[in-house]
Order: sequence, then C-alpha cells, then structure tokens
Amino acid sequence: MASKYKDKDAGVVLSFNGKWVSWAHTIVAYAAFLSAFIIGVALHYHKIVQNEWFGYPDEWFPSVSATIGDRYPERSFFMLFIAITSGPRFALVGLWYLLTAKPGRTLPKAIAISGLVRTLTCGGWTYITSTDDHDWHDILMISYIVFTIPWTAGCVALSPPNPTAIKYRKYLAGAFFGTLVPLIYFFIQHKVHRVPGAYTTYAFFEWSLILFDVAFDAVTALDFDTFEVVVKDVKGTSKGTNKSSVPTAVLEKEKEKATAGVFSAGFNTGDALNIAADVYHGFVFWSVLTSLGVVVWYFPLWHMGISGYEAFVMSTISPVLLGIKPLRSLIVKNQRIVHLLSVAGLLAYLVKDPVYRLFTVGFGVSMGCLGWTASLYSDSAHPARLEARILAWTIGLLMSTIAKFAWYTNNPIWPIMHAENGGWNGTGLFLAVLAALRFTRRAPLQSGDASDKKGGSALLAACSIGGLFFGLHSLLSDTSTMILWAWDGYPIRGPVSNVHAYYTIAAMTGGLLIGTFKPAAVTSWTAYGVACLGAAVLTLYQQWFGYYGGLALAAYLMAISVPLIGNAAKKSPAVTFGLGFLIYNFLVLFHVWVVAYAFVPGGPLVREHTDWIMVTMMLLIGAGVFDLVSQNASAGRHKFDHRRRAAGNTGHRKYHLGALGLLNILFLCANFRRFPSNDYKPHHADDRLFTAGIWTIHFSLDNDMWSSEYRMRDLIKELEVDVIGLLESDLQRIIMGNRDTTQFLAEDLGMYVDYGPGPNKHTWGSALLSKFPIVNSTHHLLPSPVGELAPAIHATLDMYGTLVDVFVFHSGQEEDPEDRRLQSEYLSKLMGSSPRPSVLLSYLVTQPLEGNYNTYVSDVSGMHDVDPTDWDRWCEYILFKGLRRTGYARVSRSTITDTELQVAKFVVPKTEEESVFAWGVDQDLRNRRVDESEVPEGWRFPAMFRGDGVRGHRYHVFDEPRYYNF
Repeated sequence: MASKYKDKDAGVVLSFNGKWVSWAHTIVAYAAFLSAFIIGVALHYHKIVQNEWFGYPDEWFPSVSATIGDRYPERSFFMLFIAITSGPRFALVGLWYLLTAKPGRTLPKAIAISGLVRTLTCGGWTYITSTDDHDWHDILMISYIVFTIPWTAGCVALSPPNPTAIKYRKYLAGAFFGTLVPLIYFFIQHKVHRVPGAYTTYAFFEWSLILFDVAFDAVTALDFDTFEVVVKDVKGTSKGTNKSSVPTAVLEKEKEKATAGVFSAGFNTGDALNIAADVYHGFVFWSVLTSLGVVVWYFPLWHMGISGYEAFVMSTISPVLLGIKPLRSLIVKNQRIVHLLSVAGLLAYLVKDPVYRLFTVGFGVSMGCLGWTASLYSDSAHPARLEARILAWTIGLLMSTIAKFAWYTNNPIWPIMHAENGGWNGTGLFLAVLAALRFTRRAPLQSGDASDKKGGSALLAACSIGGLFFGLHSLLSDTSTMILWAWDGYPIRGPVSNVHAYYTIAAMTGGLLIGTFKPAAVTSWTAYGVACLGAAVLTLYQQWFGYYGGLALAAYLMAISVPLIGNAAKKSPAVTFGLGFLIYNFLVLFHVWVVAYAFVPGGPLVREHTDWIMVTMMLLIGAGVFDLVSQNASAGRHKFDHRRRAAGNTGHRKYHLGALGLLNILFLCANFRRFPSNDYKPHHADDRLFTAGIWTIHFSLDNDMWSSEYRMRDLIKELEVDVIGLLESDLQRIIMGNRDTTQFLAEDLGMYVDYGPGPNKHTWGSALLSKFPIVNSTHHLLPSPVGELAPAIHATLDMYGTLVDVFVFHSGQEEDPEDRRLQSEYLSKLMGSSPRPSVLLSYLVTQPLEGNYNTYVSDVSGMHDVDPTDWDRWCEYILFKGLRRTGYARVSRSTITDTELQVAKFVVPKTEEESVFAWGVDQDLRNRRVDESEVPEGWRFPAMFRGDGVRGHRYHVFDEPRYYNF
C-alpha cells in the first residue's frame, strides 16, 4: 500500500489504516474456527459428535472443543490460523489502549491488562484442548470468560463518542453474556442429568459465544479508522504521543446517553477504594447480624427449651436510642466510634466461653444497627450520599451471600468459625477495622438535633423496614435457601444448590440495578403484585416452578430496598429503624415458632404456618409501597424523577457497578470450583460391601459453639462410611444461620445428597448422603397430631447394580407417645411395602425389644435389628432386610454433638436368590457373632478407633466392633 507520507518523509516504507488490524483479527479468527469445523465435519463427523454419554444420532452437532482439538488435520488448521490471529490480537489491545489512554486515567491501563490476560488465556484453552488436559482446558476457558467481563464492560465505558460503535458493543455484549445462561443450563443437562441431545444444543450456544466474541472485537474497526499505522526506516528509537481530537459536545451527549451516564466521570483509585471499604463494611454488618441467630440458638439447643438468652435477639432495636435528641446528636457526631464498636462482633471468635461470646456478638449487632441508622439519617440530606450508603449496605448483603456459597454456607468471619474449621476471622477483622475507618471518613451532613422529616408516614416506613429486612435475611442471606424450599428429591426436577445457585445471585444483582436506575418501576402496585405472586409460588410449589417464584421475589426485595431504605432514612430514625427492627425481630421469632411450636408458649397457634409469615412479610412491605406511592402522588412524579436523577448524577454508581461485577465474577469462580463431578466410588467396591451410619448432628454446632462440619467430615471419612443418615440437619432458618451442612459433607466426601423435607416442611430435618447413585427418593411427614413433625426419606440406591432401599427417619419426642405409636405404624407399613433389600437409619425413641420397637421390627416391616442384644439404646437404631450384615459398631462423639455415630457393614447380594436367602435365614444363625479374625480384611472396621481412639472418638459400649456369622 502506498504511503501518503512518502513525499514528506522518505523513511516511511509502509502505512495503513488502523481498521485493518481489526479486520485482520476478525477474518483470521473466524478462519481458524470455521476451517476446523468444515474439515472436521467432512472427515470425522461421527467421532467429533460423540461425547462421554451419547453419539450420533442423539448428538449430531459437534462442540467447539471436539472440533478444534480432537482430530488431525482439523486441529492443525485451527492452530495455524489461531497462531496467526495472535499478532492482530495483541495489536488490537495495544491500539485500544492508545485510543483510550488519557493523562491521569487508570481504567484504560486496567482494561489493557485484562485484554492481555484474556488473550493469553485464549491461547491456553485453544492450545490445551479438553482431550489433552480436561481440567486445565476448563480452567483456562473459565478464566477467559471471567476476563472477558471487564474487557467488555471497559470497552463500552471507554468507547469514543461513536454512537454506532457503542450500540453494536452493547448488543453483542448482551448477546454474549445472555448466551451463557442457556449454555450453562444445557451443559448441566448433559453433564449432570445425562439428557440425550443436550450436548448438541449446548454446542450451538458454544459456537454462538465464539461468533459474538470475535464480532465484539471487530467493532473496533469503527474506532480505529482514525489511526494510521506507519512503519519508518529510521535509526534509533522514538516516542510518539497520542493526540486525539476533542469530541464534540453532541457526540459526548450521545455517548453519555448510550452508557446511561454512569461512565461520564473519570476513574479515581481513591474513590474506588472508598466504595470498596463501604461495601466491605456492609458485608461486616450482615456477617455479624446473620451470626447472632446461630449463637443464640446454641443455648435453647443445649437447654432443650427456652434458656433466657433468646432475649439477645432484641439487640437490633438499638436505633430507638436515636429518639432521644441529645443522645442522637452525640451518636451522629461520633459515628466513627459507633462503627468501630460494631466490629466487636468479629472479635467474638476470640472469646471461648459461649455465654460471653453471645454477649460480644449481641453488642456488635447493637452497635452495627445503631451506626448504620445514624449514617443513613445523617446522609439523608444529600441524595447521592444516601444512595451510596444504601448500595453499600445491600451489596454488602450480596457479598455475604457469595462468601457463604464459597465456604459451603458458612460465613468465614462468623464467631462459630476459626482456623480449624475454615475461618478467616483474623483477616476479616483486620479489613473490617480499615473499612470502618474509611467508611466514616466524611463528616455528617446534618447534626442529630435536626428536626425529623415529616413527609409520609414513619409508622408505614417502619413496617416496611421490618418486612424488608426479614425477607432479605430469611430468603437471600444464603443462595441455597430458596433452592431447598423447592427441593423434592430424586430424580432431580428442580435447581441444585451447588449448580444453580448463581440464578439467585443474578436475580439479586438484577433487582438491585433496577431499584437503582429505575426506581419508579418497582415503587408501583404492579411490581408489588408480581412480587406477591412470586412469594405465593415459592411457598406453595416445588421444583423449578416454585424456584422461579423465588427468583421473582428475590429480584423485587433487592430492587425495593433502595427506595424503601431511602424513604425510611428521611424520617424519625427511632421509629423507622428502631420500631422496624422490632417488627423484624417478631418475624424472626415467628419464623422459629412455626417449627419449634412444642417448646414455646402458644406455639401450636402458629404451627406449620410459613404461609402466614410470607403474607405478613408482604403486607409489611406493602405498607412501605403505599407510603411511597402516596408521597409520589402528592409531590408529583416529575419532582420524584428529578430527585432520583440528582442522585444518579454522581460518580459513585460506576464503582458500585464495578463492585457488583467483581462479586459476580468471584461467585462464578467459586461456582466452577464447586461444580459436581458425579463420579463417586464406594470404599470397598471389590467386596460389594457398604458401610451405613446414622448420626444426630445437633444442627452442626459442637459443645463449644464451633461449627462442626470439618470434624464430622473427618470421622465419616475415617470410618469409611458409604451411606449415612443425618438427623437434626435442617439449618435453613435465621436462628440457625441459613446453613446447609450436607453441601460441605457431600462435596468434600464425594457423595450424592438428598436434603430431605425442605425448610418449608417445618421439621428439624433428615438428610441422606450416599456414595451410590440415588435413583429415586420420596419425602414423608409422618403422623404427628400433637408433637413436632417426624421427617422421613425413602430412597432407592443403585448398589453395584442392585437396587437397595434406604430409609432415614426421625421419630417424635418422648412427651408424645401417641404420635410415636402412629409414626411406628406408618413407617412399618412403608418399609414393608418395599420388595427390595432395605436399611433403616433412624432415631426411634424406644427401648430395645419393648413397645414401638416391636412395630418397627415385625412381620409387617420385614426388618431385623442390626444387633438385638444391644440393650443400651434409646434413640438411634439400624434395621435391615435382604442384606448380609457383617459388622456393627458404636463410635463415641467426642464433643461434636450429643449423640454417638452408629455404623453397620453389609454385603449386597449378587443375585435375587442370595437376597431371598439373606431374608429368610434363621434369626439365631443370623445373630451369631464371630471373631474379627474370621472376617475378611476388607470387611473390618478401622483399627484406629480401638482403645483410646483418636480425637475423642473410640469404639465404646462394646469397646470393639461386633462381627457376625455371614
């Protein structure tokens, strides 16, 4: 190409327009993928459509990975073209930086770095295919997608004032990220559910990602036409300058309109750190608040009734102190002290005595509620600062929820965590102090002696705060809560906690964005009606339909948070937040009483009425909506919209958007790490043996108020347990921390899990963990006319090709003998209805050989006691039929819980004849014990628990395991 500079400078040997860099990248990148596709389909069609489960004709379209990496010569064509692509790719990133770099701006450098890392990871997943190394291919692919997020957002933010380019970027970015949702869905359908044809549909979306991704970078051709790339033959080095023309005011306005004005102001590192500190301080508030219920719950749990320590639930009503004007003035002027005192809630992990640890957490919660209320009240005079506070508070909730997902539903800075069980308390505390100092960096905008705002109703605002905080806490403080509301067993027909949790995060993020940018859309009766419908669907239905209702409610709760909290901050803080948190506390207690009705006065009046809780919550939120609608109607919509625009005409939103984006990225990384492999193996497959256990885990709090998942994991692993029933395992309530122990145990031990009847079924919980695939499971609530509900799981497992039924059951309490009689009859008939080999892992509340025992062990059930001579039982029992029992042991609990772990070993019959023989063998012969030396080594219990055992765990009662005739 001739240079137009040739006459001016004989040293110029080549020049070309910058847009050709974009065109070269686009053409060669498409050539790499399309050439591999065409050659692969022509030469190896049936081989590249084959996957780990299915082939042609179930699967008929190849995935990107299979096309570019599995066969010669298509792999060679792809690698040749993709290598050529690398030059234009790096040049594209460099030109984009030169185009957008301006003095004092950090964002262009950050985007350039993300572009470089993105390019390198692209080379990683294209040259290391899934055939070469599946794990590294996936890691690099996920990393590429992760770095695509800041690259895409940064390109839109830094885009020159070219409305056409901005439009294309927004459309292509939306298409790219929108494609990720069905892509993940169909990958799960293939990988987890093994649906024929799902991988073909997944492949279409995977190819679409490639097309959209390359096309997004191709848009740079519209911007690079202002560049002329010149090659000179000169001696030495020179440094040019990047001079760009000043865009016209019209084009700047077009750009501002296209980007919603979020990126109008420049990037400032100090401002970004301020927002990061604010969000982290919000995270600390939610971490301390959500920990209060857990440390309170410890006391009635060990007292088996009301202990008196439940009064600490009222720690949240400290904002009532702001009703005293001199005290309010003192608190508002000294917010830094109050916020620093709230960090005491994180110091609690250093307090060993559970009572004093509760006192410390209660004090931290009290100071946190007081400090945040004072800050909101003080900043209510400035719309932008108030909105920034609210966003920090709500994004802090999102951060808390994401941290809990990453730590398997425990928060790493809770006072029940420490280094031994995965806690990051010291790090969290250090950052919390820094964040509190930075959060209180600015002086209050109004003193505490200012007159309270009179607009609207403070009482209605208080009602809305109570309902809103209860909804946020009870449903959104953990991603698995609503998923478990919708759970109904196997086969899987709804969302799964470690696969689909991001839907909850996405709904929360989307709702918060709507509440920030389109508040008028959520402060309407239409939106409120949709939310009420979502709440009803979540409460009344299961599987995907019920969860979809929960997602609608999640988005609404986050969206309505912004206007409701903003409205409450402008009124008397003692009423709106003091009374609001009092209402929230009553809902928290109501939330417990629906299941703990047997332990509280008047409890039977609200027995099993979660529906009443949901109605109350939505009515309270509706009171706040009514207040907002009334104020907007009286003030005029124009004035309201102007007020919202004034709040948005600041630079804080882009930093909050960045925080949201970063948190979503971190969640996706954790989600990738927790994605199930579903390739679990029993411990003694060669012997067709399985070890079954039953354990009442006391809500995963040990005797010293520490979370006990790690200690439980170690004992279950060392005992080589293949199937275990867990009782008192439903922790999905505010008072229990909205936790799920089964997620950590299942994923760490490599087991399938059935959570059992969900949180909305009002039981204390039963769960099943299994090394064997769960073919089918049904959940039962046994007759309980007087006492607490008795949950049961009836699951069918595929054990070495033989279907075996496992029952997990928790009987009613001792005080209700008629309940327990009815339950024994129900379960006996249920077990008797199964023609398959079966095991019962249970908590029966009966003496051996007496009373209801003879209903469970009877001709009706067909079940046999694992050891009828074991007289020292009252609660835990293992029963069986149609299996060859080989051993039985009782292992002491140490300080993990209040109940031992009972385990038994069984051999699964190879044939139906063997099963029938095991069923009908003489009882005396079946129960004849033998010496351990007569048992094959693979059938024996681990020797490490003999004598004094390890960590307080040993064989006890018999002081050794028992082995049986066959």
